[in-house]
Amino acid sequence: MFSRNGLREIGLFSELADKELDYLARTSADIHVLPGEYVVYEGESRRSVFVLVEGQLEVTKFVDGAERVIATREAGQLFGEVPVVLDSPFLVSFRATQQSRVMRIDSKEFHVVATASPKFFRAVVSAALDRVEGLQEIAAESAQPPVTLIAPQYDNAGHEVREFLARSSVEFNWFTPEDPEIPTSSREAINGQKYPIVQLRDGTLLADPTARDIAKAIGLCVSPKGTTFDVAIVGGGPAGLAAAVYGASEGLTTVLLECEAPGGQAGTSSRIENYLGFPFGISGAELATRALQQARRLGAEIAVTRTVERLDVPSRTLFLDGGDALHAKTIIVAIGVSWRRLDIPSLDRLRGRGVYFGAAPGEASSVQGKNVYLVGGGNSAGQAALNFSNFADCVTLLVRGDTLSKSMSYYLIEQLKTKANVHVETCAQVIDAFGGDHLEALSVANSATAETTRRNADALFVLIGADAETGWLPPEIQRDAQGYVLTGRDLIRSEQGSAERDPYLLETSVPGIFAVGDVRAGSTKRVAASVGEGSMAIAFVHQHLAQVARSPLPLSR
Repeated sequence: MFSRNGLREIGLFSELADKELDYLARTSADIHVLPGEYVVYEGESRRSVFVLVEGQLEVTKFVDGAERVIATREAGQLFGEVPVVLDSPFLVSFRATQQSRVMRIDSKEFHVVATASPKFFRAVVSAALDRVEGLQEIAAESAQPPVTLIAPQYDNAGHEVREFLARSSVEFNWFTPEDPEIPTSSREAINGQKYPIVQLRDGTLLADPTARDIAKAIGLCVSPKGTTFDVAIVGGGPAGLAAAVYGASEGLTTVLLECEAPGGQAGTSSRIENYLGFPFGISGAELATRALQQARRLGAEIAVTRTVERLDVPSRTLFLDGGDALHAKTIIVAIGVSWRRLDIPSLDRLRGRGVYFGAAPGEASSVQGKNVYLVGGGNSAGQAALNFSNFADCVTLLVRGDTLSKSMSYYLIEQLKTKANVHVETCAQVIDAFGGDHLEALSVANSATAETTRRNADALFVLIGADAETGWLPPEIQRDAQGYVLTGRDLIRSEQGSAERDPYLLETSVPGIFAVGDVRAGSTKRVAASVGEGSMAIAFVHQHLAQVARSPLPLSR
């Protein structure tokens, strides 16, 4: 607990009267932190002023997707003044570099003392303005995005790079080769190179790179440091990220392997309005980015652009592309599902050249002023339509059923009604596509009227549901006819249970291997449900590990 005399030794409080010093000593929190502990996080909405009494803190901020140390705080210095003065979330994080002692003055107590001592208040305001000025300098440094992409508009490989960068929360500029605004340095560097071309801020040039090439170049982890883990999670959607957060936070050595970029299908949602705790909604990309940062901070290893090619059940070994192998005591399968495609050859021919399966939010700006069609009647299609309506001249949603209410949430249906440039056509489906090097028109059939019409179209986004791609799983892991993984009660009903015990709720036919999220048979296709399953799986992991420690079970049922 603080004392009047102890506070008076801090320069900031040296001229406060005894009454104010006693008040602060009585009402302020006395926080002790160890090296590596955070006092407050970037984005946190805590309105408090902090004073570092002893030790040292480093100031960190996420810049270009990576946490960067931008300053330090020494004993006697103030922080947190910007959120209090501007009523804003914390713009940076504060992390102890050594054992430290911090005084936290909450907003109410701060204003009591500030009212009694205008000089003290002016000092805090002045410090806030200085901090904002420093952040403006950092913003100016980052004005040039870390990646510049040069690719033709209708280039499938270029589209895949754009989608990977957007889903990895990496800012980038995209230019077509004929764009007169291409920076001079980039134009000189691209002569004779194969598209797409990626240029980093430091001038590094990547011609026709893979997603892994880009990931390595921008500092993302593509190979775990360890080879043996308590739990390995395959898939980085909401379920997998939740499992990584809870596994790492509970002391399990945890690795997450994602074949593309974290976020899964939810990461492509422009706005999730019904996720608990976000009254104004949150984008799928932002939700995934926050979860990813949280998992990493808690100690989980996250490797992107890595595919699991094979799982050996007896040894619990995951064999990755590139020849790497990992061993895990328990495994959580959270691979989600892949967008289903329409069985129309002309769509496959035009894929990436006006025809897209799925709809990443970053694609919205590419349809500025265009005529866009979407196929699908679920929430993903509704969210994409709303997002595209802010850029496209006309957005047409083609729904095979006779109503949206059977497949789309009520709130999305109501929002679509308010958009003058969004049109919903029920009983409608695409039967053909036309175009040379890119999509130019669609043939649309109406099952209610038996009429077929040809429509001019600049882009088509197909969001008609998804399929489980579980062919890589070994036969010991039971699946249903559609390839979804059976767990818990479904295994008991199919008489695949163990003689020793019934499977846990999310456990597969192999003890210690679990399935969560959309890939699990009978799952609820909602983000909140996937997050819940990911966290629940860790509880079952603990139970399995404890039971194995007491009396090892056979490795297959």
